[in-house]
Amino acid sequence: MARLVASDPAFQKDNRSRLGRKELFKNTLRKATYAWKRIIELRLTEEEAGRLRFFVDEPAFTDLHWGMFVPAIKGQGTEEQQQKWLPLAYKMQIIGCYAQTELGHGSNVQGLETTATFDPDKDEFVIHSPTLTSSKWWPGGLGKVSTHAVVYARLITNGEEHGVHGFIVQLRSLDDHMPLPGITIGDIGMKFGNGAYNTMDNGVLTFDHVRIPRNQMLMRVFQVTREGKCVQSNVPRQLIYGTMVFVRQTIVADASSALSRAVCIATRYSAVRRQFGSQDGVETQVIDYKTQQNRLFPLLASAYAFRFVGEWLKWLYTDVTQRLQANDFSTLPEAHACTAGLKSLTTTATADAIEECRKLCGGHGYLCASGLPELFAVYVPACTYEGDNVVLLLQVARFLVKTVSQLGSGKEPIGTTAYLGRVQDLMQCHCEVQTAEDWLKPSVMLEAFEARSARMCVARAQNLSKFANPEDGFAELSADLVEAAVAHCQLIVVSKFFDKLQQDIPGNGVKQQLQNLCYIYALNLLHKHLGDFLSTGCITPKQASLANDQLRSLYSQVRPNAIALVDAFNYTDHYLGSVLGRYDGNVYPKLYEEAWKDPLNDSVLPDGYNEYIRPMLKQQLHNARL
Repeated sequence: MARLVASDPAFQKDNRSRLGRKELFKNTLRKATYAWKRIIELRLTEEEAGRLRFFVDEPAFTDLHWGMFVPAIKGQGTEEQQQKWLPLAYKMQIIGCYAQTELGHGSNVQGLETTATFDPDKDEFVIHSPTLTSSKWWPGGLGKVSTHAVVYARLITNGEEHGVHGFIVQLRSLDDHMPLPGITIGDIGMKFGNGAYNTMDNGVLTFDHVRIPRNQMLMRVFQVTREGKCVQSNVPRQLIYGTMVFVRQTIVADASSALSRAVCIATRYSAVRRQFGSQDGVETQVIDYKTQQNRLFPLLASAYAFRFVGEWLKWLYTDVTQRLQANDFSTLPEAHACTAGLKSLTTTATADAIEECRKLCGGHGYLCASGLPELFAVYVPACTYEGDNVVLLLQVARFLVKTVSQLGSGKEPIGTTAYLGRVQDLMQCHCEVQTAEDWLKPSVMLEAFEARSARMCVARAQNLSKFANPEDGFAELSADLVEAAVAHCQLIVVSKFFDKLQQDIPGNGVKQQLQNLCYIYALNLLHKHLGDFLSTGCITPKQASLANDQLRSLYSQVRPNAIALVDAFNYTDHYLGSVLGRYDGNVYPKLYEEAWKDPLNDSVLPDGYNEYIRPMLKQQLHNARL
């Protein structure tokens, strides 16, 4: 699929940073429509179509249509609603978006202000925006394209509120695309970066008493009858959480893709770039400096770690779905906490890592031609969409504290929290590291991470118990609780990396390289969070020093294979979109060539020379028409 996109001139993207907003947006409409035409012509499956859009590599209205609108109807619509709306959505006879976030509320979904009031006389809901802050704000595709939206609003029947629910609302006429009566709609303006998310029409939307039929409320788990009575259906409410697990699993997979892309660019360029250390007239490759390796190789290891934890999350989603269908909700709280935490951990780490990769490319990394500024600008909103990352970590912390508080009750912790069942041992164990090589034992490494997480969780739970009101304690200790959640999530990633190494891995020497990356990932985390490991007594200062020695040794072992390890991501030059990360390494001639394409170089004299520069140089400012 990557080759199909790369070989088609219609998907060219190297001029994106030079286009104005209107031109940029229209160009994206063209590409998205052309991609849909190819999907139909080639009779691609849903999964193949998703891969094609992925390699087109441009945020577009189709992302929200397929990624949020369709799954919302599938997850929350009744059979009848699915039969009515999904065929239209699958053929793109309607284009949908997902309108949840408001100007005044994002992560706090229960605080949304838009209302949906049932009118029993007409069997309709009245959707209304009562305040400025209730304006829907941010939905991609909403600003100029979407014909429909799944809108989240406070349900009101007979003067009573019944929480936030989803409603299918038509926004624009299917004849002339004009907004329907009572609907005010537009684009929210330029976002961070040159091209980046400015290809997307993120929108603002307000409702002035807009009426929709009662059957356009998504009623799979909660229904409003003709008389206005609210009825909980026999479909368990927990099924909705299955969709959330799916969405967050895809976000973790996207983090792995974005991080591996940035690391590929930085690693290849680090091998091309030479600076200082001239011997026989040849300067040293930047990748040979330990300072470069110390910053770059842990990011390479993270890209692989996130790939493997993403694969595991796919399995988890399948497992949770099967359990939900069998009315088994026992693993749901743990799966929910796990996916929330991993979404937070991987997106934060990836956003920081892309910026670090830009700096690893020196001054040239700041050029749009490097591909890194735009990649960062496209990626960084992942830290706040689908749940702000700190808010998500607090949800994880709540779950961990609850798990610790139930340890004596006979309720065994499960899944990613199973290690807390051995909390007595983990509170007392001592790390068995005598030499640097001892850190290369999976049991030693895992025990250190388990002990750190368990001791932090127990300490936080004990501190919380000192407060008369638990909520006051939670607010006061929230920063400490976030740290415990991070420790738990890092343990999950490390353990899933080790699990991957237990599998049958084909290829001569591949397993050894993956082992090196696994230990680099874990030991680098240990180094970065040394305060946790030392203050909880998991390791000694001497053992920390030995971990550093082992880390340096691992960098030397990865160095000869670094380029092969990024080539293994198998990205085309088109997808990478970077002169610095070119597969053929022909960086400098291409950078030079790229510079001359800038519109400022269309003429030798710049526009404005006669009005501004010449009068200044000729000391004739009094004559200039400024």
